[in-house]
Parts: sequence; C-alpha cells; structure tokens
Amino acid sequence: MPIATEIRPVAGTLIDSAADLVAIPVVRGEAPAAVTVGAGPDPADLVARLPASLADLVAHYELTGKPGETTQFPADFGDGLVRVVLLGVGDAAPADLRAAGAALARAARGRATAATTVALLDGAAENGAAGVEAFVEGVMLASYRFSMASSATGAAAVEALELVGADSGAAAAAVERGKALARATGTARDLINTPSAEKDPAWLAARAGAVAAESGLTTEIWDERALVRDGFGSILAVGAGSDRPPRLVRLDYRPENPGGHVVLVGKGVTFDTGGLSLKPNDNMKLMKTDMSGAAVVLGVMSALAELGSEVAVTGLLAVAENSFSGSAQRPGDVITTYDGHTVEVLNTDAEGRLVMADALGYAVAELAPDAIVDVATLTGAAKLALGTGMGALFSGDDDLAAALSGAAERSGEPVWRLPLTEDYRDCLDSRVADLANIGNGDYGRPGAAEAALFLREFTGGLPWAHLDIAGPGRSTSDEGVLSKGGTGFSTRLLLRWLSGEKAPVVPGRAAG
Repeated sequence: MPIATEIRPVAGTLIDSAADLVAIPVVRGEAPAAVTVGAGPDPADLVARLPASLADLVAHYELTGKPGETTQFPADFGDGLVRVVLLGVGDAAPADLRAAGAALARAARGRATAATTVALLDGAAENGAAGVEAFVEGVMLASYRFSMASSATGAAAVEALELVGADSGAAAAAVERGKALARATGTARDLINTPSAEKDPAWLAARAGAVAAESGLTTEIWDERALVRDGFGSILAVGAGSDRPPRLVRLDYRPENPGGHVVLVGKGVTFDTGGLSLKPNDNMKLMKTDMSGAAVVLGVMSALAELGSEVAVTGLLAVAENSFSGSAQRPGDVITTYDGHTVEVLNTDAEGRLVMADALGYAVAELAPDAIVDVATLTGAAKLALGTGMGALFSGDDDLAAALSGAAERSGEPVWRLPLTEDYRDCLDSRVADLANIGNGDYGRPGAAEAALFLREFTGGLPWAHLDIAGPGRSTSDEGVLSKGGTGFSTRLLLRWLSGEKAPVVPGRAAG
C-alpha cells in the first residue's frame, strides 16, 4: 500500500528532535494569531533558536492560523539548519487538525523526518484524542501515492513523522486509531486505482480473499457456476457481455457477543463500458473506478478487528465487468433477481443497481441483519446535485440516517440526506416485469432518487441506507487529504459508525 509515511509517537521535546523539518502549531486567534508550541519545550529556548519571536514571525508572514496554512524558514537548533514550518491548526478541532496534518505532509515531501508536538492538539481541542486521530489521518492520507511509472517522479512522501508527546495514554491510542483509518482508506484507494486490464472480477475476488486472511475474516466466493446454481440472475446478466465472468464475495467479521449485525453491500463493477447502452469515450475514461463501493466495503472490513468493533459485520461485494458483445444483455431484456423479482432492463448502463439488487436480496433472505448499508458510485445525478465534495445519503430510517450523518461529520466525509420521494416510485413500473431498472422520464428524471427507490425494493423493509458516492468517489487533483484518482470516500465514515461510541450503530441498539 503506497502510504509510505511512518508515524512515530516519541517522548521528549520538540527542540530536541533530530528531524530535518519541525512544525510549530499556530492557533487561530485575534491578530496577531495565538501561537503555542505546547507544554514540551520551554518557549524561551525555542525562541532563542528562531530568527525572531514567534509573535513577530506570525505578524511578519501575516498568518491567521487557519487550518492548513503554512510558511517555512530555516533555523539552527544546534546541529545545523533545519526547516521550520509554522502550521495553522485553526481552533484545533478535529476537522481543523485533519487539514493541518495534510498540509504538513505536503510541506514535508522529500524529507527524511518531520516532527511536531501534540501537546497543543491534546489539550486545545474539545476532544483531544479525536484531534490527534484526525491529525494522523490527514498526514497519512495526504502521503498516499499510487503510481505505475517505471521511475519515481516528484518528491516522495516524508519518510517519518515524529509526534512529540504522543508516546503514552490516550494520544498514543489515538495515533494507532488514526493510522488504522488511513490504512483502510489506502486499501480502498489501491483497489480503485488499479487498471482494469489487471482488475477483473476474479482478481478483485482474490484480493478480497487475501485481505480477509490478513484481517481475520471468513470468506466465501461465488464463481460463475455457483452464481448460476444459486440464482444470482442480475449479477450474471450484467457480466454476460464480458469474457471475464462475475463474482460475488462474502466477508464476515464476528466479534464476541456482538451488539448487532450489519450488512455492507458494495458495487463492484470493475469496468463499465455501459454495455450495449455504450458510454461516450470521455465518460468511460474513469470507469476503472466504478468498483469503488466494493473497494470501500473491503477497506472497512479490513480494519474492523484492529479498531475493536463490537458489531458483527458482513460485507458483500457484487462484482462484474459491464462490457458489450454478442452475449451481452440487451435493452428490453427481462431478468430475474436472486429474490425472484423480474426486472425489465431498459438501459444496460444502469447496471450497478442490478448487481446490488442480488446482493441485497441475498442479505435479506439469508442473513436477516439489523441494518443494511450499500455504497456505490451509482448515478451522475447525485454528482450533479451535490458536486464532488459531498455524498448522497438515502434512507427511510431516521435513526440510521442520523448515525451515518454524524459519522460523516466526524470523518470529514460529508453526506447530504436526499428524499425517497414516494411519488417517484411509479416511474419504475414496467409493463412486462415487476419493475424497470430506470425511470420512464416522468418527474424530470430524478435519477439518484430513482436508483435509491429501485434498491429499496430489495431490502425487505429492513433499516437500510444507500450512499451514492459518484461525486466524491473520485478526485481530479492532489489536494488536502485527497490524491488524484479514487478517494475511498466513506471508508472512514463507515468505520467510525461501526466502531464508535457517539452514535447508535444500528437502530435500537447502542454502540459498544
């Protein structure tokens, strides 16, 4: 996994660090900004090594302390010149510190070791541990890099970051938790960014098996013969046009005395041409990322044990390649899903909801969970509605929606709850089947809502939520905690929901 930066909690003082880059936090305040280096080194000793007092430096560089703001200058701490970074941490809230961590990682690119203090982070924020956790996430996520270039290009991520004062107690535990959240996201990003020439359904299923073995999960994989045997008709229909057959992957995490059972369903379309309803070339260029939902679910499953989740979780990855050939499904075909629904396929590019319908039907029939959450890069309509910075959340259960929204806020992965408008349901009616896979054009083509209403048909009335991450699932640039390509959006959201203490994990149950 290409997050090369090692996070090292250390004792001592910031001024004693042997790092070649030292970051001093700057808190947002009245002009001039409030500046502190925490309780570690004596500020007088530090100031004696700087070209001017901290207050004068802040004023000179016109710093405000806003999250992620940086300025750099050299100083001699006794063993030669080091690079000093004044790092804005805002009000030291977790979201501010996540942005500050990302900015520090980018400022420290190419360095062997950077150092900063968590004394400020541990005391200034309302929840110090959450602040340290978020800071570590920011550093590691901004250090992520995926490349298949034959030679390295650009400055490499900083090799190590020393967190002075985070070597014991709640801060040390928060460091480990932040690292686990970032690694899970990195796992998802790696899968998303892998080219589809390599990433066929069998490859993704094999990677899921490897992650399961490393993470203490049990796994079951349906190949094309098993899918036929067990009646997964819509997964098979989507994959019929490709010579690389589909898969269904089940992963199980079972703690002792679980406080509920959640099923996560991820869309795993390893490449989406649109099928016979062929996409334009520009739209197709990004379609190696159309399995982001499955990647997110796998990333989440990989970290549940490490984070100590007390909820039983089953992950279902519905995996197929949507291609075109003489054997591909056609517009007008009627397919039968796992739970017996018949679906008229009016657009073969509305395939994600089809593979997920089989997985949802299986979850209801065979697993009887307390709640189901599905994740998918599902509709361009969600991206048009909310842009690339926010995911769409649909749910008919207020408690579940509130729990997910709270976890999203704590993770810096914002979602907006959109309505499941009942009046729109009749646009999915079909003359020849139980329902159609796209709407009939009424009501102004509410594509994201139509897709959510379609998926709801397969949830058996259980508490259910749908995350459409088509907008924030991909990034076009390196910025903040994001890198160009797949983002793994909602991995940390779901992990905080499943392993947190602030919100109910499943309706009617308290988190462990």
